[in-house]
Amino acid sequence: MQYWPEVTLHVVSGKGGTGKTTIAAALAIALAKGGHRTLLMEVEGRQGIAQLFDTPPLPYEERKIAVAAGGGEVWALAVDTEDALLDYLEMFYKLRRAGSALSKMGAVDFATTIAPGLRDVLLTGKACEVVKRKEKKQDNAYDFVILDAPPTGRIARFLNVNSEVSGLAKVGPIKSHADSVMSVIASEQTTIHLVTLLEEMPVQETLDGVTELEQAGLPVGGIFVNMTRPPQLNAQQRALALTGQLPAAEIETQIARSGLAPSRQLVDVLLAEASDHAERVDLEVNELQRLTEQELPLFVLPLLPGGIDLGALYELATIMTAHGIGEGQ
Repeated sequence: MQYWPEVTLHVVSGKGGTGKTTIAAALAIALAKGGHRTLLMEVEGRQGIAQLFDTPPLPYEERKIAVAAGGGEVWALAVDTEDALLDYLEMFYKLRRAGSALSKMGAVDFATTIAPGLRDVLLTGKACEVVKRKEKKQDNAYDFVILDAPPTGRIARFLNVNSEVSGLAKVGPIKSHADSVMSVIASEQTTIHLVTLLEEMPVQETLDGVTELEQAGLPVGGIFVNMTRPPQLNAQQRALALTGQLPAAEIETQIARSGLAPSRQLVDVLLAEASDHAERVDLEVNELQRLTEQELPLFVLPLLPGGIDLGALYELATIMTAHGIGEGQ
């Protein structure tokens, strides 16, 4: 089974600390397999993509940063609000020079501060412009665009640009631009993925995000459960650990067999750690069940030893391919 074969724009969001940029990057590699061109975009000014791929900070231009199996290419773009506005003025009014003057005067910062909806229109508008290249069969088109978007708490507001600009403009070029953006975001060309951890707050924020997106009529794709760890105890052992009934004498014997000097203090520490681990696993099982009840595609990804580097991104991409994301090889 291949997920979202007709989707061009993949928006990735998640609570801070869940690894949404990592998932967006691995997703870009997975979708590039089989000779596809993908564009990985970021809009928060953190240069997270450059750090992950170990490249210099990205300018406001599209650059190839990686290759994938089968001749695929991963490109990247760090979108800046001011540059996005200059693009907008040039594209629709041929006024890049005037826009540059406004930028130097600080007018752009002023406008986007008092009207944050305008900023979101400019940022999402750049992603949608790239998506439309595919329809127009332009030479610089991409098969897939992956947008590393703001956190879950802001994602519906960020994407629902028509609502955000309603107080700014009922008619005119800004409203027309917002309508054009929404024609892509709210269409079958787009899907929105949420990244979470098996912890109460990230899971709750994910569930709230799904509800908010669905209420706004925005297309929800899948949930990526990141950084999971396999349980160290089986179900029976966890039940004993939770009730304090693990056999202390047997643990002491096993310590001695390992060549260590057993002591009651060491056994008590191990019993406490086993109890904490069992409670953690029970929590994760319950949180995973809450996510499963959403009846959305669910992708469980492991915590990789050694942290996240370029090799880890390719490993996560391979796992995604095995789950049915992208064409694979």
